[in-house]
Amino acid sequence: MTLNETIARLRAGHLMVRDAREWDALAAELRTAYENNDDELVEQLRPPFVQSWRTVTRYVLRDMFDAADIEVTEPGHRWGIATLTGNGTSLEPLLCLAGPSDEDAIDATDVLGRQLFTFEETMAHYADCLTPLFAKQVA
Repeated sequence: MTLNETIARLRAGHLMVRDAREWDALAAELRTAYENNDDELVEQLRPPFVQSWRTVTRYVLRDMFDAADIEVTEPGHRWGIATLTGNGTSLEPLLCLAGPSDEDAIDATDVLGRQLFTFEETMAHYADCLTPLFAKQVA
């Protein structure tokens, strides 16, 4: 399986579950809850939002990743979708732009620059993470 085929199937798999507007609406609702400091709403929205992305990657797209010889494991980052390992490299696509000292921060849009991605931004970031997993190893 090629990188372009994998990216196309990745996109199709996520769009099979929700269209781009629905993914964006979920992110916008969560972003608004953070901006309004509504901790109760954040705790209500964040887990299912993140888990939706993780479930599609881990279960709906399992065969695709297997065919591409990419191992999918649990993410290490609280906004991570999965840890993807292939070709001797591991990367973790995120659902946000992480700030420079993001390890313990929880705000979605804070002064460190973290911002939840739109569907298109998430797909672009995902593709960037997949690219090195397909790079040919030089002996």
